[in-house]
Amino acid sequence: MSDRRVVITGLGVVSPIGLGKDGFWQALIAGKSGIRPITAFDTSDYPCHNGGQVWDFNPDDYLSKESTKRMGRASQFAAATAGMAIEDAGLSGRLDPERTGVSLGSTNGEAGVMEAVSDVWIKERWQQINPHLIAQYPPQLIPANVAIEFGIEGPVVMMPNACAAGNWAIGHAYDLIRSGDVDVMLAGGTDPISRAAFVGFSRTFSMTKDLCQPFDKNRKGMLVSEGAATLLLEDLDCARKRGARIYAEIAAYGLSCDAHHITGPHPEGLGAARAMRNALAGSGLSDDDIDYISAHGTGTKANDKVETLAIKSVFREHAKKIPVSSIKSMMGHTMGAASAIEAVACALALSEGIIPPTINFSEPDPDCDLDCVPNEARDYKAEAILSNSFAFGGNCSVLALRKWR
Repeated sequence: MSDRRVVITGLGVVSPIGLGKDGFWQALIAGKSGIRPITAFDTSDYPCHNGGQVWDFNPDDYLSKESTKRMGRASQFAAATAGMAIEDAGLSGRLDPERTGVSLGSTNGEAGVMEAVSDVWIKERWQQINPHLIAQYPPQLIPANVAIEFGIEGPVVMMPNACAAGNWAIGHAYDLIRSGDVDVMLAGGTDPISRAAFVGFSRTFSMTKDLCQPFDKNRKGMLVSEGAATLLLEDLDCARKRGARIYAEIAAYGLSCDAHHITGPHPEGLGAARAMRNALAGSGLSDDDIDYISAHGTGTKANDKVETLAIKSVFREHAKKIPVSSIKSMMGHTMGAASAIEAVACALALSEGIIPPTINFSEPDPDCDLDCVPNEARDYKAEAILSNSFAFGGNCSVLALRKWR
């Protein structure tokens, strides 16, 4: 591994609270909720009816009609946010195809496409299924579609590491730039809302019927959501040579696995703590250097308690001094896109000097005795941030970012 440094120079996001970097950020620091009754499919058979959709997204605003037609919603999200990130970085029409790659994560991929295929199969016959629809399904096509859209000829990879996939994909992109294989990577995550996700989380009894309240004593669960984010990562020397605006530097990332249970976190948060320690070790940052933690913070009883234990295990007496907030309180859990969207929030928190709140917070929980930035954003000039992401199967990925000076 070389000593190349990796910085963030472009941001793109579609989310239930806003489209584009600016719309998303303004809604985030205002504590706006994007949770409403789901309209993407009939929820009458489910105990929960609320969630987060990307309410105002029209793919034709970002892509050609030909591109929109060949892509499922996950690819549309990914390509739209990639285009935003490229434009934001000032690299439209200027990418070196062979020195640029794509690394994306997803939990469910194009689940909506397969659901549409199965609906036709059940209601009609397999002969009525549109082959072009089937061709949209394979998850590896999501980053490939981004590559096709922007003429990218470097490495292209899909990370299927469930709800930790976004950070996993960003970490892989970081490695590719550090190693000198590429100079630029489009990295992030994408997941559209689906009935499969609703069924899965309903059957695990982990969904709330109304508000997502991370770290609150009265929290009742998470909410299923959708979205995407792409970060344009760039070799520092390349970015400085062209005078790019730099939002933040990727300091390192840490990975681990609980090796405990297919859905439940380790009761002592061992995997989560190990991933945080690995991120700190790789970055050269000390416990006292971390000024803010973007929590996984799903709002379930188990996750928030265990994440608190893990943070306290790593940071000891410093833990209660570190602001910790969960933006899932505003838009629900966007699955494989969650940590990518949270990485955008962290990059903006570093560059803007504001950290987003945990909304819907009303009563502290002794099991979650951290500074949860309740209900209102906070002016706070952070220098170094950890962004936590934990997933089914015990997959843990933690991103370390630092302010660029």
